[in-house]
Amino acid sequence: MSISMDDTANIKSLPSRTNGSISDDDDGSSSSRNSNDDDKKWKVHDTPQDSGLIPTIAVTLWLGWNGFVLWIMLYGIIFADNVARAVIIGSISASLALPANFPGQLGYRMGDWMMVRAEKYFGLKTVIEDEDDLIHHSEQNKALIFAFSPHDMLPYAVFAFNPILRRLPGKIGREVSCLMTSAVFNVPFLKHVYSWVRGLPVDKRTFLRRLHSGESFTFNPGGVQEVLMTNPQNPNDVILYLKKRKGFVKLALSTGSPIVTTFGFNLDGSYGHWFPRNALVERISRRMGVVPLVFWGRWCIPFGIPNPQKIHIVIGRAIDVPKQGESVTQENINKYHDIYLNELEALFERHKHEAGYGDRQLKII
Repeated sequence: MSISMDDTANIKSLPSRTNGSISDDDDGSSSSRNSNDDDKKWKVHDTPQDSGLIPTIAVTLWLGWNGFVLWIMLYGIIFADNVARAVIIGSISASLALPANFPGQLGYRMGDWMMVRAEKYFGLKTVIEDEDDLIHHSEQNKALIFAFSPHDMLPYAVFAFNPILRRLPGKIGREVSCLMTSAVFNVPFLKHVYSWVRGLPVDKRTFLRRLHSGESFTFNPGGVQEVLMTNPQNPNDVILYLKKRKGFVKLALSTGSPIVTTFGFNLDGSYGHWFPRNALVERISRRMGVVPLVFWGRWCIPFGIPNPQKIHIVIGRAIDVPKQGESVTQENINKYHDIYLNELEALFERHKHEAGYGDRQLKII
């Protein structure tokens, strides 16, 4: 199965409002960094949207497994005869026993095929505010932490960082991975699909291994808590659960790894959803790393694929942090966490009107 890169996005440039990376001497305020608006250009990749048959099949093979696994298990328990039930149990057992990346290169080729078609399905648009800055960090062999928000029902928009799409420059673009909840790597079939698209578990060991080896990655610091905080009564609020999420800043300081603010527009609307709002559900969600909810997407199919939203990803500048090893202080954690939050809010404000979020407010909790 071959991948044709003739399918990649059109490229154009827009005037930027930023200049250079954010250094240790920067105070985190947006006004101090906008004096040379014309010196840089935003790098924009915009893919024409196509939610036709082939892209829909690709997204179904990728994200449809969330529902496939559930329906297969329900069928096996309720409707299947003994032979069918034995086949289902055997298949699930085999999947759990096999390594996540099985069958190796064939699986990765399938993952690449899905990602290139998903790019069309969602009409993926990415905006890099300072590509030269990312190239500079890439040449320094540093791992960049692309902290992506929001989580929404499923933070599937992180697929924009998949290396096959070539959205990021240099070594970063060739080696970047997505770290996601470890729960999916314990689910049969799902663990293979997410491995094929370069997913890895978001545990401390993987986090540090990639930082020490200079391999960049994206992850969602807000996590499932953001899903629990969604409020249908205030649809214009974009809720991010970040004020207490400081662990990644500590790890960044211990290794001197820059943090890059990243925001995804138009994820809300991908799915409709319902879940009981109570303390028990919140405890279960935190323990499992996923929210026990009912959701529906395209054609209102329960646990189906998302609606073909026009996904718009914006990538800010790197926030440089000092390397402090084992001497990381709480004062510095708080300092750089505050800078990160200020930069994320500024990034949202710079792009929200173009993305159709003019009446939306960012609410960081």
